[in-house]
Amino acid sequence: MKSLRSVMALAAVVCLGLASVHAHSQTFTLSIDAFADGEDIPVRHSQAAEDAEPGGGTSPELRWENAPEGTRSFVVHMQDLDFAPNRGVRTQVHWVVWNIPSDASGLAEGQPRGEQLPNGAYQISATGPVYRGPGAPASRPRHHYLFEVYALDIDLDVMPGDDPLDTRDAVMAAMEGHVLAKSVYMGRFHRPE
Repeated sequence: MKSLRSVMALAAVVCLGLASVHAHSQTFTLSIDAFADGEDIPVRHSQAAEDAEPGGGTSPELRWENAPEGTRSFVVHMQDLDFAPNRGVRTQVHWVVWNIPSDASGLAEGQPRGEQLPNGAYQISATGPVYRGPGAPASRPRHHYLFEVYALDIDLDVMPGDDPLDTRDAVMAAMEGHVLAKSVYMGRFHRPE
């Protein structure tokens, strides 16, 4: 009887331990309510929106959850996977936001223009210090726009430069070896006819 109680107690401890591990190993997840993952990005979040400045647009609300323990900052990266500027191998820089504070759980819709956001994060795109919405032409197939969020164990010592491609490269290089988790979300777009 005593050994049966010991086995049951051990089983209870193991179950509690597994439940605890499961509770702390939930997946780091990015979500965007404006469109379903893999579906079309609404025109209002694009360069084709009626009130969009050239090369601009209104950024969608991004939300993430289950950031791993030890997260010090976040990086958001949006790129057009179907366009390579300057006939090169790098993709178009639509938005890079880095040093987002660790207590953030997303970015609100309509982030303002400016090198530094109100939360202290830096931003850059091919248009400048602003979100660059999708802008693929109507005459071509829909482009694929990848949104990525990274949870890092450091703050990055990178300042915005004059070239958005070089700045993105510097951000990505500084992240190397410091990524605790990553989540992606895909949208498609081409301009309405």
